[in-house]
Amino acid sequence: MQNSYMRVAAAGAAALWLASGVAAQTPRVSIFEGATLIAGDGSAPIERSAFIVENDTITRVGRQGEVAAPDGATRVDLAGRFVMPGLIDVHTHLGFRRDASFTIGNYTRDNIVDELRQLAALGVVGVASAGTDRGSMMFTIRDRGIANGAFVKTAGRGIAPPDAGPSPPMREVPYGVSTEDEARQAVRELAAEKVDFIKIWVDDRNGTVKKLSPALSRAIIDEAHKSRTRVFAHIATLADAKELLRAGIDGFMHPVRDRDVDDELLRMLKERPQVFFALTLFAPLLNASERPPLWLGESLRTRVTSTEEAARLRDVVTSRKPESLAPALEEWNRITGNVRKLQAAGVKLALGTDVGGASAGGLFGWTEHVELENMVRAGLTPAQAIVAGTSTAAAVLGFDKLGALAAGKVANFIVIDRNPLDDITRTRRIVNVYLRGKLVPRPSRTPASQ
Repeated sequence: MQNSYMRVAAAGAAALWLASGVAAQTPRVSIFEGATLIAGDGSAPIERSAFIVENDTITRVGRQGEVAAPDGATRVDLAGRFVMPGLIDVHTHLGFRRDASFTIGNYTRDNIVDELRQLAALGVVGVASAGTDRGSMMFTIRDRGIANGAFVKTAGRGIAPPDAGPSPPMREVPYGVSTEDEARQAVRELAAEKVDFIKIWVDDRNGTVKKLSPALSRAIIDEAHKSRTRVFAHIATLADAKELLRAGIDGFMHPVRDRDVDDELLRMLKERPQVFFALTLFAPLLNASERPPLWLGESLRTRVTSTEEAARLRDVVTSRKPESLAPALEEWNRITGNVRKLQAAGVKLALGTDVGGASAGGLFGWTEHVELENMVRAGLTPAQAIVAGTSTAAAVLGFDKLGALAAGKVANFIVIDRNPLDDITRTRRIVNVYLRGKLVPRPSRTPASQ
């Protein structure tokens, strides 16, 4: 009797296990219908679209009525809305900002997780942390992911001359190298950590720090390419851009800003079509502004930032000496002229904000939308700006499953209530964000002063 009971119990347990296993394997399927779909690859938008998401992946995209919903699929009505891929930022510095505070003491896991969740809640689904990551924490976050948080790529510590490179308080993080042997050893250590790219600083910051020399830059690029690791450079000058292209650089984290882009640079870039520029227009435009930007009040109303951070950014404009405005305007006009030349020449342009650094502050997730607006002010169309912030940025960082609304891509997308192709500022009119096919909660972190 006891053996019989045990066999029955075992059979029941097995059936229960099998049933639960089948349930666990049953895909979660949804069909999103009715929105105008902006794919992010430059193709024409699809009006009255329909797309199917199974678990976290888009499996089919088409027109409503032509895409059949699988049995049991959840229907999501998006009639009258617009959908676009989640944004990707190729240039951030995570961990050092906390509201208006900018210190190395802020570099904690909790703070970075907060930033990644705020990014995701505002539709930024992938970021690159550009050379200011301490220890192994960012690698762990990259590899394991964060619930409701943006995906991460990291350059680890980055490389610069001693006591140079990024602005304080981030300056102590990168490798400080003075010889080719030191440079190559730093690259080998970073490659062993499996960085996604290597960041170098080639900028004397108006003569205030030492610039990475051409010999050291060449050694870094040569050593990195031995392990198939790409190198991205912080630059400011046309001459440095050309020198680095000759050395084999893979991308630039800022545009040229000291003089006009010339035919020689464009010819060099044509020979290296994989090389990109992150435009990082936030700081140059803010520096050239005569009054605080209108979006600052918008960000406060939507509780994206604290009053302290808004006050800091407002002070950047209102405390500026009048004599500094003219050169800032001259630089902004030069940069926008260069952007137009690069765009016309077919050079890859990607969204980058420098958010978290000294200039773009702590508006994680918001700055990326402002940067889209800045790109349009610099001469791109809204459609071109969206491509730069989605599919191009994804390709630059190797986010193969991000950056577009297409079959086989992860279902990361923004639902908007107005057409951003008519007015790029409408990307900020977010109704919902979906990450890995699931609705993302609104920002969980309330700015300290609110």
